[in-house]
Amino acid sequence: MKRHGVVAALVDALSSLKLTIVCLVLLILIVIGGTIAQVPLGIHAAVESIIRSFFVWWGPADAGWKIPVFPGGGLVGAVLLVNLIFAQFRRLELSWKKGGLWFIHLGLALLFIGEFATAMFQVESAMPLEVGQTRSYSEDYRRVEVAVVDDSGKDFDDVFSIPDSLLRPGKTISAPGLPFSLKVHAYHVNANLGMRSPSDPPGPATVGVGARMTFEPAPPVTADNEIDSSVALIEPVLPGGESMGVYLLSNALGAPQGFLREGRHWSLSLRKRRYYHPFSVTLKEFRHDVYPGTDIPKNFSSLVRLKDARSGDDRDALIYMNAPLRHAGLTLYQASFGKNDTLSVLQVVRNPSWTWPYAACLLVAFGLLWHFYLSLRRSFSGGAP
Repeated sequence: MKRHGVVAALVDALSSLKLTIVCLVLLILIVIGGTIAQVPLGIHAAVESIIRSFFVWWGPADAGWKIPVFPGGGLVGAVLLVNLIFAQFRRLELSWKKGGLWFIHLGLALLFIGEFATAMFQVESAMPLEVGQTRSYSEDYRRVEVAVVDDSGKDFDDVFSIPDSLLRPGKTISAPGLPFSLKVHAYHVNANLGMRSPSDPPGPATVGVGARMTFEPAPPVTADNEIDSSVALIEPVLPGGESMGVYLLSNALGAPQGFLREGRHWSLSLRKRRYYHPFSVTLKEFRHDVYPGTDIPKNFSSLVRLKDARSGDDRDALIYMNAPLRHAGLTLYQASFGKNDTLSVLQVVRNPSWTWPYAACLLVAFGLLWHFYLSLRRSFSGGAP
């Protein structure tokens, strides 16, 4: 009986209307705080640290620790979803009279679940294209990778990529088909790079252009228009233990680095993480239209050629604001431009749950219509069921 009483009290608390009100108030505060935080942090950092996190963390700027100071949107949303489910099965009778409310609750639950799925599975990247250029890959905004390329002059290059999540100091990375391993000496998400002066002590890099560079770790950037200058110290090691030197790699360095071994030339670089796609996109034309007599933008559009050998697609597509191109589970948006209107930047989004909000809105709309219909019917019939 005691255990039953505890379970009953827990069910009452989880289905409580008071809990619903508290969660809604907290969500309002989180949205306001997240909106204000976009100014110092940027949109992405504010969303990740406040809207989609389970806790909002705070700590002194010079300290290496942080403490939770407020519930994040992820935690409040999860509690509200549980509250919605418990309230639905506890308070609503399963009948056609309450069918509208059931659909409304199901729609709201799907909306919450869709946001969690988006936070976990959505991947955003960019595909910059100059007029006449063709690409079959996009680049991550904020992630990098170590690229090891065998560019020995064949018809194609052998490319091995190591994501930044594996770049842990002291770790040795081996990849199938790669005739040497990579020892990670250091990795910094952001750093300030500079040229080494004659009076500076020897640095950790021993070969390549990085041997003439210095770096100092720095906090990651937060503004949406800034990019981290990541730095990795990588040492290629042959199977017998022979070292090919320590390379300083950075996405801020444009100079190629590498070595020659047994007639094969290997280049190493730290670049934006690439996502290769089963289709290619060619930019045929970019238009930047303004209203006559002003500099006010009227239209940004990219005319592209889409080719996909798997599906047999070979067609032109016009991408402009509110009119993206959807193909192979990806959505390509018109995002930016540059180089005197000869460069178009397409945003590439993979979001398996992008249709869920639409389905949720349809469920809520259908539930409201059902509920209002029954209410009007009872009203016109004098209150009779």
